[in-house]
Amino acid sequence: MMPVSYRTADVDGFKVFYRAAGSVASPKLLLLHGFPSAGHMFRDLIPLLADRFHLVAPDLPGFGQSEMPPREAFSYTFDALAGVIDRFTEVIGFDRYAVYIFDYGAPTGLRLALRHPERITAIISQNGNAYEEGLSEGWTPIRAYWQDPSPANRAALRAFLAPATTRWQYTHGVPDPTMVSPDGQTLDDFYLARPGADEIQLDLFGDYKSNVALYPAFQDYFRTHRPPLLAVWGKNDPFFVPSGAEAFRRDIPSAVVRFLDTGHFALETHAGEIADSIRDFLKA
Repeated sequence: MMPVSYRTADVDGFKVFYRAAGSVASPKLLLLHGFPSAGHMFRDLIPLLADRFHLVAPDLPGFGQSEMPPREAFSYTFDALAGVIDRFTEVIGFDRYAVYIFDYGAPTGLRLALRHPERITAIISQNGNAYEEGLSEGWTPIRAYWQDPSPANRAALRAFLAPATTRWQYTHGVPDPTMVSPDGQTLDDFYLARPGADEIQLDLFGDYKSNVALYPAFQDYFRTHRPPLLAVWGKNDPFFVPSGAEAFRRDIPSAVVRFLDTGHFALETHAGEIADSIRDFLKA
């Protein structure tokens, strides 16, 4: 077993916490988490790949152990998250890398691809959406807030921050919920309960519309650069439905699409299968 180290990088004064494993001489793989999680969501995957890859899993700004400045000092938008992670990759020497994108990690990682297409060697999308048809009806209350950012519509989104919702996100669509460890969701709830975290997350819900607005640009990047792409997808995801995975083939005909009988947090139940798919896909 390759050891995992836990580090903090100074990114132009912003502290970014990250997990790292594998030889620095190995092919690089950047792991980008989603809501409401952090780099700990990759805790089972990293040891399965560390013998062949140099893996790095940062916590996004405002998430996990990374710095969470107040909203008055940092603009919690996806452009801002991507800006910090972009510089983070430069600080740690990730000049060319494959990127694993999940949930919020998708619009973050795809912004990096738009900025520096020459740096991206491959994309692994695990329920990381880039197509309108991939958005389920579960987005309806968030779309309502995009259309009318009223206090009432913002308050309605607080239900997404409740512990019961976190538990539902982890277990919905999982054939046997007893296979889902409570550890990840409990840690997520701890981070969500920090003072000020709720308003930060509500800001990001509102700004998610900027990601949808960028879907055409992401798709143009796929068509223009044709990065090797593996979509490995929990087919029972209540937020990002299978048609979002299948759509990758429209712009990247060689894309590999595989579905798993699980939900949103597919790594909680299928880390081994996902690791095998990545090894096969990247021939590692």
